Amino acid sequence: MVKKRRVLFVCTGNSARSQMAEGLLRHEAGTEYEVFSAGTDPTSVRSEAVAVMREIWIDISGQHSKSVAEFVGQHFDFIITVCDKAKENCPVFPGAGERLHWPFDDPARIQASEEGRLKMFRRLRDQIHARLMVFLGVGAYGSAEQP
Repeated sequence: MVKKRRVLFVCTGNSARSQMAEGLLRHEAGTEYEVFSAGTDPTSVRSEAVAVMREIWIDISGQHSKSVAEFVGQHFDFIITVCDKAKENCPVFPGAGERLHWPFDDPARIQASEEGRLKMFRRLRDQIHARLMVFLGVGAYGSAEQP
């Protein structure tokens, strides 16, 4: 039996970026990875994040914001911070594998109409998805790239 690789996405609030990354990676490679997300200062999952993920048939409505402290002491193959503040405040995970930093803008900070906010969340979702596909080594057409 092949052991699943474990990934922890870390953001400040664990409300949008890390939640979407968790849902996207679970969707794209769920059989190969155990995927988690957490925040250095968790709040709650943003309704806009749930809505834009639902548009692509990924349901993250059952996910909830968690503190990164819940995961201290666990082994992860990858710890991926998705905002600069989380990178600065993420605790050390002894024995952890690779630590990566993928800074994405915070769509929750945008002051706009509801449709304007959704547009920003969609853009973020698509940026995270593109980055995850590179991480997984999958080409533009969904097949693994040749070495």
